[in-house]
Amino acid sequence: MTDLFEPLTLRGVTLKNRIGVSPMCQYSCAEDGQPTEWHFQHLLSRAVGGAGLTITEAAAVSPEGRISPADLGIWEDGQIPGHRRLAEGIAAMGSVPGIQIAHAGRKGSRKQAWVHGSAEPGWVPVAPSALAFQGYATPRALSEAEIEGVITDTVAAARRSIAAGYRFIELHAAHGYLLHQFLSPLSNQRNDAWGGDFDGRVRIVEESTRAVRAAIPDEVPLCVRLSHTDWVEGGWTTEETVALSARLKALGVDMIDVTSGGLDARQAIPVGPGYQVPGAAAVREGARVAVAAVGMITEPAQAQAILSEGKADLILLARALLRDPYWPIHAAAALGRTEALQVPPQYERGLMTLGKMARDEAIGAPLAGLA
Repeated sequence: MTDLFEPLTLRGVTLKNRIGVSPMCQYSCAEDGQPTEWHFQHLLSRAVGGAGLTITEAAAVSPEGRISPADLGIWEDGQIPGHRRLAEGIAAMGSVPGIQIAHAGRKGSRKQAWVHGSAEPGWVPVAPSALAFQGYATPRALSEAEIEGVITDTVAAARRSIAAGYRFIELHAAHGYLLHQFLSPLSNQRNDAWGGDFDGRVRIVEESTRAVRAAIPDEVPLCVRLSHTDWVEGGWTTEETVALSARLKALGVDMIDVTSGGLDARQAIPVGPGYQVPGAAAVREGARVAVAAVGMITEPAQAQAILSEGKADLILLARALLRDPYWPIHAAAALGRTEALQVPPQYERGLMTLGKMARDEAIGAPLAGLA
């Protein structure tokens, strides 16, 4: 039985437990795409709270790949120092630093999520086909040369991520962003080698994966986030996700981060506790690959049950960690596993009422070898 506080090793990286910070866009950058003090405080507080893996929000591979002008970027070398400070800080707080690499495609050129409307000034978004996401600007269809350019940009972003010190790389091919737009027949109506049948629609994800795997060190795990279904008739399906996941595993992918939806406003999602877990379980069983489960996982016993029942290998939390950065610590207390989670000695006085926890004096200490 897999335990929530059991380490997980992927290639040369070991997570101290099975709890991760899911990528969550913060829309808090300046227009240069640099991390800000908000990112530093937001992510490090979750790292010190006990998460074994802390993944940044989606970092755009090009300026036009952003959702909004306030998005995080990794499209130029000048952004590396800010990311390095962020990655080093996460590591110093005892968590593995990860990054999600993304291109928004037709869901780009928007204002911040809490402000309705298009970015001002904005840009013309791009997509597999000139089909708009409902209520958004009509995108320009990418040429074949530009598709190759997206792959090149993705590889360059992965290299910069490694240079910055990230130890877990995730490609974002979900939630209706560019790579997902290629996967779904609802948004990809091309009749060339990048569309049409299953092989054509998955090509950009396969080629991006192959190129990124070759560009990053062997010891660094590679993950791909997939929406296992569009929740719309005629869209991308769970069965297709399983088939693609098996191919990605053969290309060197170590984990599939299984989510759903985001591509089409007509989606009919049966929202409820753990509503995406069946998709994760299907991928884990069908593709024989490690998976992360995400989506309305809020209670410690619920997270433990998902692992115990063999439905996932890692639990990624988003809103639950927005509400409580110390969810892992509180989960250890709720499950009677306080001895299994190491905490910084600086916080022991505040945690005594939860039970005696293991001490990790390395959390918050200077990291050897940092500039």
